[in-house]
This record gives sequence, C-alpha cells and structure tokens, in this order.
Amino acid sequence: MNNNHHAALVLNCGSSSLKFAFFKANEDSPCIEGIAEELNSPNARLKYESPAGKESSSIPLADHSSGLEQVLPILPSAPDVIGHRIVHGGETFRQPALITPEVIEQIKSCVPLAPLHNPAGLIGIQTTLSLYPEVPQVAVFDTAFHQTLPARAYRYALPEKLYIKHGVRRYGFHGTSHAYVAQAAASTLGFPLAQSRILSAHLGNGSSATAIRNGESVDTTMGLTPLEGLVMGTRSGDVDPGLHDFLSRSLAMDSEAISHLLNKESGLLGLSGETSDMRRISELANQGQQAAVLAIEIFCYRLAKSLAALCIASGGVDTLIFTGGIGENAAPIRQRVLELLAPLGFMLEPQLNDTHGSTSNGIITKLGSIPQAMVIATNEELMIATLSRKTIS
Repeated sequence: MNNNHHAALVLNCGSSSLKFAFFKANEDSPCIEGIAEELNSPNARLKYESPAGKESSSIPLADHSSGLEQVLPILPSAPDVIGHRIVHGGETFRQPALITPEVIEQIKSCVPLAPLHNPAGLIGIQTTLSLYPEVPQVAVFDTAFHQTLPARAYRYALPEKLYIKHGVRRYGFHGTSHAYVAQAAASTLGFPLAQSRILSAHLGNGSSATAIRNGESVDTTMGLTPLEGLVMGTRSGDVDPGLHDFLSRSLAMDSEAISHLLNKESGLLGLSGETSDMRRISELANQGQQAAVLAIEIFCYRLAKSLAALCIASGGVDTLIFTGGIGENAAPIRQRVLELLAPLGFMLEPQLNDTHGSTSNGIITKLGSIPQAMVIATNEELMIATLSRKTIS
C-alpha cells in the first residue's frame, strides 16, 4: 500500500454505532481508533484507543451527529480527507466516489437495497459535511469490488423485468475486506495478483466467501442482501425460498417477522440456542453440548461446500485466505474447514495453524504445498483510507 501525504479520517456508521480511525499523513496505522456504540440509547458510550492508552466515556442518548462531535476533539488534527464505508452502491459504483450532491442522491437510491445500512452511512456523510464543509469526502462501497461479477454469477433465475426495473440481482458485500486480503496475500507471498486464483473467507458475525481470479471478484456468497450465503452469527444464510410461504401460512408470520427471524434470530444463535459468539459456542462444544457441536459442524460444512463451489468460478484455487474475527482467531474452525476441503488437496500443518501462521507469513498448510491456506488480518479501515487518499490525489 503506497503512502501519501493526506491525513485521513475513516468512518463506518452502523444503525446504532459509529466506528472511526484516524491516519496521520504518510502513516498506514491509525494513531487513534474507536467506536461510539449503542447510540440513541441511555447506554451510549464512546470507546477509543490512542498512544495514551484506552479511554471510555458515557454519552447518554447521543446520536450519530453528537457522537461524532465527541470524537473530533480527540483527533490530533483536522483530516485532509474523510472516507466513508457505504454498504450498498448498487450497479452505479464500481469504485470509490468523491462525494457530491449527485453521489448522495445515488446512495439514497440504494436505500431500498440496504435499508439498515445505507441510511446510517448517509447520516455520517451529512454530519461530516456540516462539520467539515471544506474537506473532500469519499464514499467507499462494500459492493464495488464485486461489480466485476459476470452475469452468470450475479443474475437470479427470475423474470428479467425484476432486474431491469428493480435491480434484483446478486451484489455481494465485504468487498473492501476481500480486496484488501487478496492484495496483502500477493504482496506477502510475492505472487502476481493479476495471475492468481484466490478464495477469500471473511468470517465474523457477518460472513462471506469470494472467488478472486486474476485480482477480480468473479463470484461471492452474499447476494441482493447480506443475508444470502454462509451461516453467520445471527443470519441464516441460504434457506429454501419456500420457507417464507411456509412461515406465513403455518405460523401466520408477516414479512417483517420473517425478516427478523432470518436476520436476528438464526445462524449460530439459532443453532446453539444460546449465543452468536463463536468463542462461547466453542467453549460449550468442548463441554459436550450437542447443539453447539452441531452449530460448529454446520458452519464449517456450509463454508467448505461454498468454497469448493467457488472453485468453479476461480478456475481452481492456489491460495485460500481466512480473515475476519473467526477466520483470524479460531484455529479449530480453520482446521475443520480444511479437513472438509481435503479433496481439493489442502494439507494442514497443525503447528502453523495453532499459531495462526504467525511464523510463516500467515501460511497454515504444509510449506511449499499447493493449494495453500493462510491467515491474514483484514484491515478495512486502512483500505478505505488508502482508497480515499488515492481518490483525491
């Protein structure tokens, strides 16, 4: 990643949170980063880490705007550029965009595709525009990296008019993370990204896998929304579309209740019956709780099955990357997934896996074997800072 001379503030606004990171000019590590969480509630808090250490303070009932106003005094200087993570850019945005009134309108037009995420991103943009009217601002889209998907990968088998008139297609998400780790893998291991076959598994509370061929996303597991694909913390991932009709008829559930069930009550939480946190589920599994054992096995099986399928898009695989909170830290999960992927030729090296590849440039398979698997810590904040700096250069 090339340095340049712009101090960058990176913002990632969720529905009730605001994550931030500040990068001084010519630096690729943030000098301060943190989160304002549980916004619009009595429990709202600001937590951040700087060279002075960790700080936490109560900011009861703060919203995104007042939360951000609490952040500004702790920054070392005014930013030269502000980069915003925007979840959904539809088909409009294939790359980061300098924010203009037109771009804001286009982001608004994508709200029906991401009703929880895009409005929060817009609040972040409007707030920083009012506080820093002279500072250039850049929108970096989760969906942009996946705009290279071919039609065979992004179209659903639905009437064409739904795609033409309403944009019903697969978009994919976590694009900033998948792009970052692919570049980092090529840089770390010294292979040309433009001649590579990579599978990237971003595993966290939200999870997705992507096939990256010659540096471009060619297929991914998430679709029109981040609900499609893998088993996640509270999201079901793929289910039979007929489930909606069954729940409506048999349990008299309306669309809002069904959406809440699939997005907030399912996934690891639904399977374990207790928690969405893989660390806790692993503890319960080690204690012999069968629901937790099954939750882990379903998570790993579905991931392995999706990764094997993505090989069709990438034309095979040379490098598999694990990233995200689970991907970076859960050695037993990686081990089980690679056991299931043994038919593709992966040969796990347990000692390397147990230390997350810390002594082997991230590699956790037998050194010199192909395909190889590796662990790379994602850094979406750095990627957003880098893309924002590049956009205004």
